[in-house]
Amino acid sequence: MTIREQHVPSIPLTADDPTAEQSIGGLVRDATAHVSTLVRAEVELAKGEIKAEVKKGLQGSVYFIAALAIVCFSLFFLFMSLAFIPYSFGWPLWTGFAIVTFLMLVSAGLLGFLGYRRFRKIRAPQRTIESAKDTMAALRHRGDDN
Repeated sequence: MTIREQHVPSIPLTADDPTAEQSIGGLVRDATAHVSTLVRAEVELAKGEIKAEVKKGLQGSVYFIAALAIVCFSLFFLFMSLAFIPYSFGWPLWTGFAIVTFLMLVSAGLLGFLGYRRFRKIRAPQRTIESAKDTMAALRHRGDDN
């Protein structure tokens, strides 16, 4: 279902009877109903737009995943080529593979260590937690007054 096919409530632009005088309470009630309808319509519009953009993003990410898979498979050939370089200079074949394996393990260890250091820096969102606690406390105290 597209955005255009969805039924979104609308706000009447003119009163049903323009000659009728309404009380303040009636005007407030109408204004509240119109604001509520407007908010609901905005939420529906945002949901529709977000769905469309997420769909585009998912479709685009398929190409990135395919490219990543090709890169991963081609790394095997790169490492094999690097391992044969010392052999072309007269070294035993096993030394090239040992050197490439050692460099790969050192690189993996270094990247793992850097990732570990980054993860250690992750903290809980303290400001958000405090704000949520303050909001809950204010709502609880407001409910006690009634």
